[in-house]
Amino acid sequence: MPTARSSTQSDALFARAQQLMPAGVNSPVRAFRKVGGTPVFMAKGEGAFVTDVDGHRYVDYCLAWGPLILGHAHPAVVEAVTRTARDGLAFGTCHRNEQRLAELVLAAYAPFERVRFVVSGTEAVLTAVRLARAHTKRRLILKFAGCYHGHGDQLLVKAGSGVVTFGLADSEGVTVQAAQETLVLNLGDLPALEALFAKHGNDLAAVILEPLPANNGLLLQKPEYLKALRALTEKHGTLLIFDEVISGFRFGNHGYGKLVGVQPDLVTLGKIVGGGLPVGAVTGKKDILDRLAPLGGVYQAGTMAGNPVALAAGIATLEALSDGKVHAHLESLGKAFDERLASKKSSALRAPRVGGLLWPYFDGKGPLPVEAAEISSAAVERYHHAYRGWLAEGLYLPPSAYEVSFLSAAHTVAQVQALADALAQTAGA
Repeated sequence: MPTARSSTQSDALFARAQQLMPAGVNSPVRAFRKVGGTPVFMAKGEGAFVTDVDGHRYVDYCLAWGPLILGHAHPAVVEAVTRTARDGLAFGTCHRNEQRLAELVLAAYAPFERVRFVVSGTEAVLTAVRLARAHTKRRLILKFAGCYHGHGDQLLVKAGSGVVTFGLADSEGVTVQAAQETLVLNLGDLPALEALFAKHGNDLAAVILEPLPANNGLLLQKPEYLKALRALTEKHGTLLIFDEVISGFRFGNHGYGKLVGVQPDLVTLGKIVGGGLPVGAVTGKKDILDRLAPLGGVYQAGTMAGNPVALAAGIATLEALSDGKVHAHLESLGKAFDERLASKKSSALRAPRVGGLLWPYFDGKGPLPVEAAEISSAAVERYHHAYRGWLAEGLYLPPSAYEVSFLSAAHTVAQVQALADALAQTAGA
């Protein structure tokens, strides 16, 4: 086991941060509560690497939780942001960058015709749900356990013990009334889905899910299941919302629906579409999107929506992805990782992967999980127990066993092979 690295500066910063912010953080998982020890305070990112305030360098497989598909501080993104910032940080008016990023999004998500930019994935989801209710004149929403759609009240709900239940609040401060407008099912259970639509289909405004669930493990869904969901929503006049905050633009210049042969009614975007700066988006056909104010009666507004500097980062990122070379590189890295891991013949480790998205799962028994309740507690414990050792080896992975890891254009074959070696060593420990 590598010797733990010194963390004098991180320790001091965290002690002060806890006096200023709840738990010293601005997003819960950053507190390292599951993996123990002091959170690592980063000072610099470059390519595939991050360097902490104590001077330790890590190969980064968290990548700001996904937006940095090109790696840290990609020259084209930095140049675009710097150039735009020189002309002003914000206007609160129309500007050219809005049109260019809209063109890039709509080209990737044809046949969609409209996009509205917001500041975060959470805000995009809130807007999509409000649009769906206005468009259908219905109240209920269906979501799936293990799919996270931001921290809006009506989607912070969890399933009960039955096959289907009205949502129970998963956070204090969420009213019973808000939670009970959301139904929750387990992923992959087609009979339960059919039964729900038989009972509630005519009252459902929308179904929202991650078509590639990646917020609670990587829970690969069969295309047949997603197609059955599409057929049920069309039959009952329910809108289908794909939350692609994580998956959008990650596997090509198209939506995940293209890979599985399913066309949703609305898509929410974040992460990659902002190139590392705060951008979210909701996109769809004009008959739905044109319900937004000022054309329609669905209100959404924001001072920082469509911020020129943030959109410049998104434009530079999507333009760098446009020729497909980055996606091809990510797939080649993924295959190199798969091959190296397979050569280790570990019976206690599997790593489901799609493109540059992978999830170390430390349990070799039974089928891979397809819904949240199937995730092994032993796999979670092993990941958390091993985490500090990976840090000592100079590997920065997400500090939670439920989070996926990301590869970027800046990673090399040697680096992903080293990751496979470290994970296999953990599985054999």
